[in-house]
Amino acid sequence: MRNEFTAIIEKDDDWYIAYCPEVPGANGQGKSIEECKASLAAAIALILEDRRENALRGLPDDAIREIVSVS
Repeated sequence: MRNEFTAIIEKDDDWYIAYCPEVPGANGQGKSIEECKASLAAAIALILEDRRENALRGLPDDAIREIVSVS
């Protein structure tokens, strides 16, 4: 499954800056659009990984954990 997110990219002098409206706090920057998007993608991945870890802390031992795919 492939996850897709919106990147809002703006030029600020010699830099491009980006944020993702679907993932609050996810920001990226770079000297090129490609570098900026890669930076943003890394930020999104880190935030989602952290949120998943936080959400799974303290689950009861008998909780059922399964994967759900969305397409």
